[in-house]
Amino acid sequence: MPTRRASAVWEGGLKAGKGSVKTETGALDASYSFGSRFESAKGTNPEELLAAAEAACFAMALSLGLEQGGTPPTRVEASAACTIDKVPEGFKITTMKLTVRATVPGLSADAFQKVAQATKDGCPVAGALKGNVKIELDASLN
Repeated sequence: MPTRRASAVWEGGLKAGKGSVKTETGALDASYSFGSRFESAKGTNPEELLAAAEAACFAMALSLGLEQGGTPPTRVEASAACTIDKVPEGFKITTMKLTVRATVPGLSADAFQKVAQATKDGCPVAGALKGNVKIELDASLN
């Protein structure tokens, strides 16, 4: 299995500093800062990137689970919201909320929920977060 890589550079102190993050494929080459992480400045941030990873992974894993069950989807839309909170030790990513809407011809809502819940536990990115981040799922058929 492949090993994927990304890199980041940070220059300066926390609040006045700036950074850049890149993926090995070149698909992402973005700036980030204290302002883009904790305020509304332009640029990306680690939580946004983690949310994107979770949404993408979940959509693929759900598609696989549905296909293996004999009901391949025609479309899966997944969005994720990653929350960082102040805790006594500093800051911690506390919650990942997934919202999923799927079009799956011939599948009942109950059967869909079973596959979606199993995916929540089996998605590789969710597995990396499990035990550290509360993962909430709102999944339904279109």
